[in-house]
Formats: sequence, structure tokens, C-alpha cells
Amino acid sequence: MEKEIIVHEDPKSPISEMFRTLRTNIQFMNGKEKVETILVTSTLPREGKSFVSANLSIAFAQVGKRVILVDADMRKGRQHHIFDLKQKPGLSNLLSGISEEEEKLELEDYLQITPVDNLLAIAAGNVPPNPSELLVSDAMMSLIESLKQMCDILIIDGPPTSLVTDSLILTRMVDSTIIVAASKETKKENLRKTIEGIKNVGGKIAGIVLNKIDIPTKQYKQSYYYGTDRQDASIKNTNGGK
Repeated sequence: MEKEIIVHEDPKSPISEMFRTLRTNIQFMNGKEKVETILVTSTLPREGKSFVSANLSIAFAQVGKRVILVDADMRKGRQHHIFDLKQKPGLSNLLSGISEEEEKLELEDYLQITPVDNLLAIAAGNVPPNPSELLVSDAMMSLIESLKQMCDILIIDGPPTSLVTDSLILTRMVDSTIIVAASKETKKENLRKTIEGIKNVGGKIAGIVLNKIDIPTKQYKQSYYYGTDRQDASIKNTNGGK
């Protein structure tokens, strides 16, 4: 299985440099206002939001930030695959209070150690029958507030907005949202609806990360893009969107 935590395993690569640039843009975009909670979403599955969430989390952890990554895509969560973690117990178990464990678990019991220093993660957990209801619950709001006290940066890998419209409510619970779009795959109409939906519920958009761009490596120095044969290897950051 191809490794996806490129910023950790190949920190000197141009791809890793792009994630560091994205990290810096996020840190400076709101001026004196701190960005402590970030939601990463997309319009549809397989556009690269989990890849971006994972590597952005690593980029923050590498500068000494205490980072917690939460996999809130309870239908098709991938962070446990990316970091080789246990899928459960995870977020769905934490929010529902239903776990296969015999003993009652505390919040700390859901936090898993990753291969990256300063980075902990909460996996998606069992696939629940009602993920939308769990996402917009008071328990989710309370969880975010509790996790903020335990870290410097909280990054949430959210579900695609076109499949789970209730996930738009998550954008109101965080400081800012990143939308991941796939080059030549994401439809402009879906992207437009996602942006409008986030604005309509009062969420803030940090920008759009354009993923899966096929650009020859030799053009990297003259371009803000980078492309390779690897899955989800290319990003473009459009910073400052509101």
C-alpha cells in the first residue's frame, strides 16, 4: 500500500514544501486572530481531503504544535489506514456513547499515537446509522471545545458536503474551512454550491486546495503547482477566500 504521509516520510520533497506553504498561509490569513480549529472537506469522495488533512496535520506538528486530527467522515473514514491505526473505538463511539469495550472509556482513551511526534488522532470508529445527527449534536460541539483545550491545532477531516449536507453545520463549529477540489474531476457547480452552503450557515473559508494536478516536475520552479505520478500528489492553495 502506498504511503500517503509524504510530509513525514519525505520532508524535503516539493510536495512537503507546498504543505508547509499552506500551513504558513493559514497561520497568517486572519491577522491577529488565531486559527485553532480547521475543517477539511470536499464536494465528493476521492478528491483528496483525507490526504490533505493528514499532511497538513503533520506540517503543523513538525513545527512543535500539539495537533489532534479527528476523522469525522464516519461513513468512509480513512485516517486509520493512512496512519495505520485502529479504526475503533473512534469518533462515532465517542459521540454515541456506544462502544464494544467492556470498560467505560474516557476522552483520552480515544486518542491514538501516530508515527509523527506531537500528532494524536481520533479514528472514525464504527459506521453508525445516523452519522449526520452525530455530527451536528451538542456532543460534537462539546467534544471540539474539550479537544481545543488539549492541543494547539485541531484538524477535522469532515465528510463530503454534497453527500452529507448536515456536515455544513460543522463549518460553524471551527475557525476556518479548507475545501479540497480535484483537478479535472471536481465539477464547478458542486464547488460553487459548497462555497455558498458554507457561507449561508455562517462558516468561514480559508481557501481551496486544488489536488491531483498533472504538471511535469521540471515546471515546478516556474509554477505554483507540482505534479508527480503519485496519488493525490499535487496541490494548489488559493488563500484568502471568505
